[in-house]
Amino acid sequence: VRDLLLDALPTDFDIATSALPEEIKKIFSRKAILIGKRFRLAHIRFGNHVFEVSTFRGGDTETNKLIVRDNVWGTPEEDAHRRDFTINGLFYDPQEGTILDYVGGWVDIQKRLLRTIGTSFLRFKQDPVRMLRLLKFRARFDFKISDEAHTALIECRHEIVKSSPSRLLEELLRMLESGCSNAFIQLLHHHGLLSYLLPTLAEHLESPLQEKIICLLEQIDLIVQDKNAPSPTRALLLAALFYPSLEKFVHQHTERTRSVSFDQIRKLCSEFLHEILDGFLSLPKNIQGQVIYILANQYRLTPIKRKRPYFRVPKEPLFKEAMHLLALRVTLDPTLSETLQEWLKAINSRKKRDAATQDDSNR
Repeated sequence: VRDLLLDALPTDFDIATSALPEEIKKIFSRKAILIGKRFRLAHIRFGNHVFEVSTFRGGDTETNKLIVRDNVWGTPEEDAHRRDFTINGLFYDPQEGTILDYVGGWVDIQKRLLRTIGTSFLRFKQDPVRMLRLLKFRARFDFKISDEAHTALIECRHEIVKSSPSRLLEELLRMLESGCSNAFIQLLHHHGLLSYLLPTLAEHLESPLQEKIICLLEQIDLIVQDKNAPSPTRALLLAALFYPSLEKFVHQHTERTRSVSFDQIRKLCSEFLHEILDGFLSLPKNIQGQVIYILANQYRLTPIKRKRPYFRVPKEPLFKEAMHLLALRVTLDPTLSETLQEWLKAINSRKKRDAATQDDSNR
């Protein structure tokens, strides 16, 4: 509803109902699955689309205790009052064709104001992830943050470590995919939240690496905003975010080494990823492996102890992601442009050889 009022294309549609999760499951049978313990809801599949359906919630909105479960059922008005920000507390009734506003969200959208529903201090104590969401909407819509919410954000920022790491990671990944990652990361850093989430990255944003990090974030946003370009994978986005920090890490560990094998580089990349995530955020194993591959292959593409790389193209499909990061690195160092072109020639030659081999096989 918020996005439609802002003339923005909604990325998803959330449906709220008075039906209980078990009733939803009964109505839609095999098309519905119930998920979540902390927040019970239903995913209903129609073709390739999955619709998220939640039951109206109630409960105490004035407690300062961390919410560990949120499955107290209520009325539409109660549900609106337990949401995070007024701009997110609007409902659209498709039968009546009307917007239901119990929290003043319509007025705040007109004012372009981010305001919590209820007392900001309590809302952030109940669910610290709301602080990340506040900065997310600030980055996406360029809305002003209310004075009360801003003060509470500063006072409560240390509470962020009480949040579920998986929820924090998902918010970070979504923002890398949003086309507003540069603004978001800088807002996190400016308000002191990044030092709790990714302390090494926060430290590097106060160092000469800042320019490289921001430059790559800007390139990420340009790619995401290009509707004609394929969407970058989450692994590539994370690799681009972390690459300047990795470069410093690898240099520190190989500065006095005469030669470095690819296995050594891959091991260093694994150690680096563990260090930069600081044991708090944890990537799923498949994404973690992909990020390590993309980062490690930067040292196959541009070796640190040789003047020229060996232009041998690996067969792994993920190699194209490593090439994509190399293309992004050209914006940091234009002298890499020639190396990029050499690799593209090598890839084209490999494709022609593979095609010729396939033709011979078919004959």
